[in-house]
Amino acid sequence: MNDKIHNERTDFLFDCILSLKTKEECYNFFEDLCTMNELQSIVQRIVVAKMLSENQIYTKIVEETGASTATISRVNRSLQYGCNGYEEIFNRVEEGKE
Repeated sequence: MNDKIHNERTDFLFDCILSLKTKEECYNFFEDLCTMNELQSIVQRIVVAKMLSENQIYTKIVEETGASTATISRVNRSLQYGCNGYEEIFNRVEEGKE
């Protein structure tokens, strides 16, 4: 966990997110919380992370997501050296589909 972001305000945000119960609530909350560009950036990053975790090549990721190679590299660094947050979530989503 990154101590730079760990504080009461961030805890409050995460508590709010964890209280969401449906996709509709998620849509409503994130539409209120984020600008359209912010939300699109978050969506782009998670899709890039998923594609990287599936060993997709950068050119295909750029083509399908419109992400810059700099963004793809940053996400890839998180996958390689981060806290395994993406992997944990992707596994949980896959388990939920079964």
